[in-house]
Amino acid sequence: MTPAYPKFKPSHVYGVYRVDLSLFNAREEIAYYEVELFDTNWDTLPFSTVYRIFKVDYKERKNFSVYIREADIQKASYVCTTSKVKKTYESSTVISSRICSRLKGDPL
Repeated sequence: MTPAYPKFKPSHVYGVYRVDLSLFNAREEIAYYEVELFDTNWDTLPFSTVYRIFKVDYKERKNFSVYIREADIQKASYVCTTSKVKKTYESSTVISSRICSRLKGDPL
């Protein structure tokens, strides 16, 4: 997920800021990813995005924005994507991974 240190930008809604991110899927066995927002204690924070879980095909890139309330800006520390493993009846083991970007800086 890029950038590693995204910056807050004002959104089209008063009191809401956005962070623009990009995700590249290099794992053939994974097609779905979930977006999450955490504070420094790894507690979840409320946010908005077009889809919380979205599909990214193998070797594809997905650009997306995360919208965060102004009241939560000081608490928000990490935006993460977690790969979602499809449940199958095969015996092969697939590992789910979480990739995080550290939020930094004050809103513009």
